Amino acid sequence: MKTNLFSPFFLIVLSAVVLSYSGCVIKKNPTSEEKILNLQGEWKFSIGDDLKWASPEFNDNLWEEITVPSSWEEQGFHGYNGYAWYRKSFELKINEVQDRVLYLYLGYVDDVDETYLNGHLIGVTGSFPPGYETAYDGFRKYLIPQSYLNPAGNNVIAIRVYDEQLSGGIIKGDVGIYGFESNLVFDINLAGNWKFHIGDEIIWKEKKFNDSSWANLIVPSKWENQGFKEYDGYAWYRKTIQIPDALFDKNLFLLLGKIDDLDQTFINGQLIGSTGELENIPEDFIGRNEWNEKRSYLIPKNLKSSDGIYTIAIRVYDGFRDGGIYEGPIGIITREKYSEYLKQNN
Repeated sequence: MKTNLFSPFFLIVLSAVVLSYSGCVIKKNPTSEEKILNLQGEWKFSIGDDLKWASPEFNDNLWEEITVPSSWEEQGFHGYNGYAWYRKSFELKINEVQDRVLYLYLGYVDDVDETYLNGHLIGVTGSFPPGYETAYDGFRKYLIPQSYLNPAGNNVIAIRVYDEQLSGGIIKGDVGIYGFESNLVFDINLAGNWKFHIGDEIIWKEKKFNDSSWANLIVPSKWENQGFKEYDGYAWYRKTIQIPDALFDKNLFLLLGKIDDLDQTFINGQLIGSTGELENIPEDFIGRNEWNEKRSYLIPKNLKSSDGIYTIAIRVYDGFRDGGIYEGPIGIITREKYSEYLKQNN
């Protein structure tokens, strides 16, 4: 079982070892929400399906214009079922939102969507054929990694939609980009694409293992929304990153948000933390609310790699219903910043 790093005792101990909080990039009012950009109105639209349309370089000048939110049946495409794409160009510079956690709100999409920002996949809800699963009643809220924004300010959202029957498209909702003031600023933000595979092989913890054939999943987001509907059991996540020596020499924490249900977390093959007992799981597993615990694991300094490359491998067990790394925050942070965060949120 893991130590609860959000306990008052841990907060006192952690705060005691921090001599100064000067220089921390910490913002107050962590739940303050602001609509940064209104994306309702005219979007470019085309029926059909071509993954090239996800690219920001694609020229959509000849596409139709359609109003969002509203079904495409109400805008000249009555009776059409199948694939279609939406595209929207907008201006947003990183330096205007660098102190915010950004989300794209799409409201409700009928039936399935796959959403890209500047060619990067940022969210999937539902399952496309042949394993079709509708998600018409699921509210779309996708995290926007700031590294996916174009520093020059010009950006493109592209949304692939599949409709099986009746109404189709971005149906309803207050569509836009929202910013949340955060008092937790990561040194390395790990939200976004991770490698993912169902099953359980202990070799998958190793740095040298080749995961190039694995699926790409968005983290945080439950795996049921990303093509693994109703899957219960073992699965692994992997992500390879670079940590500069100057940063690694500090005391670092890996924050993984909430995982449904249990996890063991490795860096370069070494176990650094776990929540729950993953061995000898009973058939009638019900858990002890591990799914609702925030994961925060200290990264041992003896893991320092000569090449600065680190592979995070997370073994997950889901007993029933939703599964996976489903809620943030996800990233690596120094002890100094983390202790200040705990102090402000205790």
